[in-house]
Amino acid sequence: MSFNSKRIGKDTLLRNVIILLSVLACVPLFLILGNVFVKGIGQFSLDFFTQTPPDTLSAKIALNNKEQIPGGIANGIVGTLMTVVIASIIAIPLGLLCGIWLSEFRERKSAGVIRFIVELLQGMPSIIIGIIAYLWIVVPTRTYSAFAGAISLAIMMLPMIIRSTEESLRMLPHELKEAGLALGGSLYTVTFKVLIPTAFGGIMTGILLAISRVIGETAPLMLTALGASAIQWNPMKPSSTISLLIWEFYNDPNLQSLIWSASLLLLILVLLLNLIAKQIAKQWKI
Repeated sequence: MSFNSKRIGKDTLLRNVIILLSVLACVPLFLILGNVFVKGIGQFSLDFFTQTPPDTLSAKIALNNKEQIPGGIANGIVGTLMTVVIASIIAIPLGLLCGIWLSEFRERKSAGVIRFIVELLQGMPSIIIGIIAYLWIVVPTRTYSAFAGAISLAIMMLPMIIRSTEESLRMLPHELKEAGLALGGSLYTVTFKVLIPTAFGGIMTGILLAISRVIGETAPLMLTALGASAIQWNPMKPSSTISLLIWEFYNDPNLQSLIWSASLLLLILVLLLNLIAKQIAKQWKI
């Protein structure tokens, strides 16, 4: 057997082993997703998206009669959208500006300090961030609120947005910036009209991934948003989210069937955000 034949044989063997291990690793994931889909899809209806959760008695009567549990998670959907939107309004501009600054002044000592803080935030447990938001917002205002929850989510979003912005800008050819400045453009004009649009794909991907990361968070919201049984449109009042409702359903034996439907909705939202992020990354390659 020649040397090349041995190499081809080893390459084929290793490739087959990797494929086999990949399939084995995906099997539990698909089993979990399939289980959530099968148990959760039955509860999907118009009421599920437009009504609030039922009380324990109504749920128990429906279970005894082998009927679908009435009500839905409209308060959680509204609360999730409100907290995520407010968090995005806060985190996206701050993350973009910080990422741009780190890209422009990457050699400064202060940039190294900021990168260290960003890495620290990225590895910080979400419950700790919830405690920080509780001390910053809930204690001074003396009330739990969707705004306090949004602050905790914004803190969690910042590291990913900052890193994606910095890395996307650093991947651009240096000649692009020099050409813009040579044509008479100011640093502000070149940055926001040349560099940012060119790196839009990587930046937007980081933003969407940051949103998909926080959309299912529960721990920081337990200390900040707290939860609400009714639909709450005031961001300065306690508000529920889908993840908080899942926790509440888990603690009530009569409402545990709603866990699967709420979890399925969260999975669908996260999947859509990730698919959009991948599509944007393909369309806007640097």
